[in-house]
Amino acid sequence: MRPMLALSQAIDRLNEKIGTICNLLVLIACLVSAGNAMIRYAFSYSSNGWLEAQWYMFAILVMFGASYTFKRNEHVRVEILYLMLSERGQLWLDMIGTLFFLIPACLLLAYLSWPFFHQAYAVGEMSGNAGGLLRWPIKFVIPSGFVMLALQGVSEVIKRIAALQGYVTIDAKYERPTQ
Repeated sequence: MRPMLALSQAIDRLNEKIGTICNLLVLIACLVSAGNAMIRYAFSYSSNGWLEAQWYMFAILVMFGASYTFKRNEHVRVEILYLMLSERGQLWLDMIGTLFFLIPACLLLAYLSWPFFHQAYAVGEMSGNAGGLLRWPIKFVIPSGFVMLALQGVSEVIKRIAALQGYVTIDAKYERPTQ
């Protein structure tokens, strides 16, 4: 179990670093957006490249932020049954859902989106807008984001198995968001 927990910790560290980058991207996207708007209204100048950069940052935030959010146990749950289960039942439900639904779905989506990226890369796809950016780098974010989410799923399964066997104690409590 020790090597598996080491793998889980490595995946967690990687997603923690990705989350730090995503947190920084939120600030950068806000600054780019504000700067773009100020320049547009003050100088009547606009750049499609900066506008597309905002979209790219948002896409990176969504695709890589999912694995970071999952790592922090802040993802959305269907809590109809979840909150009625014991802690052990919650661990089982998390593990089964991740193993049989999340990981296969993420790997399937990564597999299906790879040709989308590969074709854009092969032809050097560019934005159709004047001054636009290359398209293939942002299309690479789709399969890689799903792979990172699947990897975090592997980490979570390892942690739940270890917790169920008594090797570790994890704080997997889910708190219903206050409305």
